[in-house]
Amino acid sequence: MSLLKRIVQFICLSILLFLAVSISSCRSHKDIPNDNSNTNVPKSKKVKEKYATLLNVDESKIDNVKLYSFIDEWYGVPYKYGGKNKSGIDCSNFTATLYSKIYSKALSGSSSSIFEQCKTISKNNLEEGDLVFFKIDGDKISHIGVYLQNNKFVHATTKKGVMINDLDQDYYKKYFYKAGRIK
Repeated sequence: MSLLKRIVQFICLSILLFLAVSISSCRSHKDIPNDNSNTNVPKSKKVKEKYATLLNVDESKIDNVKLYSFIDEWYGVPYKYGGKNKSGIDCSNFTATLYSKIYSKALSGSSSSIFEQCKTISKNNLEEGDLVFFKIDGDKISHIGVYLQNNKFVHATTKKGVMINDLDQDYYKKYFYKAGRIK
């Protein structure tokens, strides 16, 4: 009986030791940061880094984190004529949505009707949030984008959806019409 008693004691001690190690090891895992999610880096820092790279500017130039976070949420949303949401959006509705959410200004209508709500400015005087207009389909304004900085603008393209391009790219240089600032 003494041998059986020792075996039972050994099993009980083993179970207790296993439970003690399990409980303490679970607690220690909670204290270790999860490197996979980069939760220690604030979202605003990530947005600043990403858009500084995309715009080829210093990170300190990305002041309007709200604007770039908005762009980040919409980046790559496909183009849909007349579309107004993340399942598909066109250039004028994207611009109107951005203006509503970021600048609390109501814009509506086509690219050409939004142009009528602007005062024309020179391309050299563009500031973040100004609008850029293009005549791609003949003599009528048919495309709009929102100027960012360093000659870059965000817009909804028919082929790749919401994206950032440079005004000096041959295509946009060819069709650029005018720049405007909402009155």
